[in-house]
Amino acid sequence: MRRCWIYYLLLLFLATGAYSCSKDNTQLEPEPTPAPDPMPEPTPSEDAIYNGIVLPEQWPPKRSYSSEIRKGMFPFYLSNKPEVVNISVGRQLFVDNFLIEKTSLQREFHYPEYYSGNPILQADKDWEKMGSKGAAFAAPFSDGIWYDEMDNKYKMWYMAGGGDYSVNNAGVTCYAESTDGINWTKPLLSVVSGTNIVDKGLERDASVVWLDKQEPNSSKRYKMFQVAGGKGNWKYHYKTSADGKQWRDNMTPSQAIADRSTVYKNPFRNVWIWSMRHNVRVNSSDPYTVRARDYAENADPVVGNKNAKADLSAFWFGPWPNEQKHSDYQKNDGAPGIYNLDATPYESLMLGFFSVWQGPENDVCAADNVIKRNQIMVGYSRDGYSWYREDMNPFMAVNSDRKAWNNGNLQSVAGSPVIVGDKLYFYLSGRRLEGTNEITTTGLAILRRDGFASMKGTGELLTGKLVFSGEHFFVNVNVNGSLQVELLDSNGKVIPGFTKSDCKTVKGDAVKQKIEWNGNATLSSLKNKTIKVKFYVTDGEIYSFWISPEATGESLGYTAGGGAGLHSSGIDKK
Repeated sequence: MRRCWIYYLLLLFLATGAYSCSKDNTQLEPEPTPAPDPMPEPTPSEDAIYNGIVLPEQWPPKRSYSSEIRKGMFPFYLSNKPEVVNISVGRQLFVDNFLIEKTSLQREFHYPEYYSGNPILQADKDWEKMGSKGAAFAAPFSDGIWYDEMDNKYKMWYMAGGGDYSVNNAGVTCYAESTDGINWTKPLLSVVSGTNIVDKGLERDASVVWLDKQEPNSSKRYKMFQVAGGKGNWKYHYKTSADGKQWRDNMTPSQAIADRSTVYKNPFRNVWIWSMRHNVRVNSSDPYTVRARDYAENADPVVGNKNAKADLSAFWFGPWPNEQKHSDYQKNDGAPGIYNLDATPYESLMLGFFSVWQGPENDVCAADNVIKRNQIMVGYSRDGYSWYREDMNPFMAVNSDRKAWNNGNLQSVAGSPVIVGDKLYFYLSGRRLEGTNEITTTGLAILRRDGFASMKGTGELLTGKLVFSGEHFFVNVNVNGSLQVELLDSNGKVIPGFTKSDCKTVKGDAVKQKIEWNGNATLSSLKNKTIKVKFYVTDGEIYSFWISPEATGESLGYTAGGGAGLHSSGIDKK
């Protein structure tokens, strides 16, 4: 039954146009080259999802919190790769070894740079202030930042202190907009006259606003999954909106959950994911709990929300064994832990943003007058469930300067990144202290498009077996010397007309560079056939490659939070 269901989803995915449309420089160990294939051209399994991965029969997988709480996870599809990887969807990023058969290049991870004008949003309205200590809060607590291609605007939903509108000193949800993603205005709206508040009345914690660009019903294009109710009574509350300002509560609250729980959509499989926080006491002799996550998925946001429940029978993952801890607080206090996970579809995979708590506990923070340290790490998933984290350094790090806007408690933002030309904009919240008052603001960090990791140096890289539906070969590269590309058949033999010597040499820095071979205008003769790709690099680095149906290079991948000039479907197509 599961296999039929997956096959149906794949057909649906095709019909809706998705297919049409370490810092350590560790040397990668070459994987053994497979023996020549004596069989006819392999065809993708009907059990496979979009990229060729076949999910296990037990889905979601069953994991034990008692034995795996501090083991993180390792994706099954990296140790048991599909025979053929389908690369028809999206730019293909080298963030893991999924695409690589062997290489003499080295993987290097990269990190966004903080915008010099941070913070880009801060509390300057009465209703953005709260609490007996005079705390101010104007930042997404997940919430959401998206570019709406239908309105040609950047849109932000964020938690504000609440002022007189707060419930039990909890926040309210506000709205801001921008034309450039940097300078934001707070329009006065009618929901709460004379303010930019769009939702209040519940004791809210985290919230996610998802701009569902694949939703056919315009009245439900904006979806909110708000965690509200207060300690001991936290639930998801699912709301929908046509404009992101006037919200309708669907009156389908979840089962019991914990604070700092979130939701995201995995459009590759057309399912919603409930990412639920669960503080786990592994055994009675351990005085501390471990911050971990439970998992639920459903194609229907209403049904899924009603059924969502933080339950150790749905244990997902806890901290990785090599997780970093606060350098000034090394005692055993339960740290490190996974405080939150947000995720976004980007090109051919899911980006995961892990807010990792590194210590100290709240009582120590109060006694020492410091901010708890959460740093934002990044992980990658090709099935939406299994996460790969080779690099354990912060993707977005705290600043040790107590006066810095990002001194502590960094939290990720739903929808991020947005695509701005050749750059990716990542948003986050950061916290600092003024005396004993906590001040939470919104910041921006900027990275090269596809710039999470590169295969770097002088050498070669050979992919495993690939199949594609496009015609035009593109790369994202920075090459000081030279780059040439060669195409091989499934047995590893060079395909005539697509040899290294036929390839026009590439040099320079470009996020979208077309690869051409003399005498072959397109790859149409190789469409739907199994090939391998061999890259020859001299003093350069490769971030990604893809085969587009268009000479203009659209990838048919997902565009995360969107961007100016991109398709309103959330897919990179004409």
